[in-house]
Amino acid sequence: MAALLSEILVAADDLWPHSGAEEWDSTGLISGDPRESVERVVLAVDAVAATVDEAINANAQLLLVHHPLLMRGVTSISADQYKGYVLSRLIRGNCALLSAHTNADVVDGGTSSALANALGIVDSEPITAARNGNGGLGRVGDLMHPLTLEEFAARVADVLPKTVSGVRVAGDPAASVRRIAICGGAGDSLLSHPTVRSADVYVTSDLRHHPASEAREQALLTAGPALVDVSHWAAESLWLENAAAQLTARFPSLDIRVSESRTDPWDFSVHNA
Repeated sequence: MAALLSEILVAADDLWPHSGAEEWDSTGLISGDPRESVERVVLAVDAVAATVDEAINANAQLLLVHHPLLMRGVTSISADQYKGYVLSRLIRGNCALLSAHTNADVVDGGTSSALANALGIVDSEPITAARNGNGGLGRVGDLMHPLTLEEFAARVADVLPKTVSGVRVAGDPAASVRRIAICGGAGDSLLSHPTVRSADVYVTSDLRHHPASEAREQALLTAGPALVDVSHWAAESLWLENAAAQLTARFPSLDIRVSESRTDPWDFSVHNA
């Protein structure tokens, strides 16, 4: 039995309220007719050629992604440009495109929450204050039992999909850690947050040289967290199963599946001998 896209949009706003999105964000329906019927949904982190082809080949009527395709303004959707190609392919394939981005970061069961649960972090709570009645960004909580930083980093590597960049760590491998702060996706904006500074470890993605270096140097002077930098795609991909289960509970007759495509952008790495 099919559902109207408009019904799915209502459910999506209930699960991941648009009011929880950051002001700079662009979430919600990107393309598609709310009056159309949906029988099959594919979930992915990114709307790229591989996930669009996967959705079209699966005869899906909706591709639900985490990252908005049109985060920044465009002046053309020509099909010889990436975003134009994606949109034209979806439109021709009668497949709508919907995103849940920072509004899916802040809720229980969202991106940071999914990663915290996968790592065995208990009693986690948001790092930042709630936004418009919704949960805040990131999560912080404790491991059931302390681990060395090296052991914890190995756990991170075990729970995430394998990527070229792997897991990068800054800190003493033998240090005992228990209090863990997490921000799924790019999280260097929270490096100076008091909750992050008081944790033993901060797990996030896309840490740039200067913010990471400054945070580690400051930690040597006045204490602060070890840093664990992971693939942006890998960290957020854990949310997809949660989202699929939540949608299935709302629409048990729909065929809802998680993309098998790896959309981490890196293909290989070369190390010095």
